[in-house]
Amino acid sequence: MTSVLPPASTGKDPSTAGAYRPISSHLAIAPPVSVVIPAMNEAENLPYVFKTLPDWIHEVVLVDGNSTDNTVEVARELWPDVKVVEQRGKGKGDALITGFQACTGDIIVMVDADGSADGQEIVSYVSALVSGADFAKGSRFANGGGTDDMTFIRKLGNRALCAVVNRKFGARYTDLCYGYNAFWRHCLDKIDLDCTGFEVETLMNIRVVKAGLKVQEIPSHEYLRIHGTSNLRAVRDGLRVLRVILQERSNRRALRSRSHSPMLDTVRGKVS
Repeated sequence: MTSVLPPASTGKDPSTAGAYRPISSHLAIAPPVSVVIPAMNEAENLPYVFKTLPDWIHEVVLVDGNSTDNTVEVARELWPDVKVVEQRGKGKGDALITGFQACTGDIIVMVDADGSADGQEIVSYVSALVSGADFAKGSRFANGGGTDDMTFIRKLGNRALCAVVNRKFGARYTDLCYGYNAFWRHCLDKIDLDCTGFEVETLMNIRVVKAGLKVQEIPSHEYLRIHGTSNLRAVRDGLRVLRVILQERSNRRALRSRSHSPMLDTVRGKVS
């Protein structure tokens, strides 16, 4: 599934050399990497986003949420090969699901369009994946991470919700509500995303744990949004995240209950 070679390695088969993309002075990869950027009226921020993206990525998928400014035109000017996908529904979750479906790369990276994420960090995410992780989860609170954009209330809420997920699902997260993540495309079959709002990141983080996927946290620094106003609302979005956590917990209990039902045990006995 993965291939890793030092680009300066000697004795490498010349016939396969072209298949590898150098991503640093020590690492080259074969798997193509897709970057998904959900955007709505982010024309002013896209220049800052695109200038940090590494040139070795396979494709950029911009999901346009019915922008009324020139978001699409700016994206095409900055990255001529950008794949623009029109979002049919509403919400960040819907935009990401739409973008994931359009990706052709083996590795998918999620990047926000507000300029808060540094595209140069993608190499750390990809390195974790080609080294054996299924899901590389960005964390602003892991050793080496940071944030310029969280209020005290949001930090407190994130910490509390993170603690609940860790306790209820056996995770070891240091951050929960962060949208900078990367994963192998095959993970989508196991997490089956089905929510449309900002809580999609929490849902992903819970379902990768429930699916038994190998998760590695990546220290990441979140910068301030450069232009415009965020749609995040601490109380409203916190309640939506909590609802997702409770729903996933209830689903887990229901599944466990069904797996131990007398009728199912009888069926198992007949099959065996």
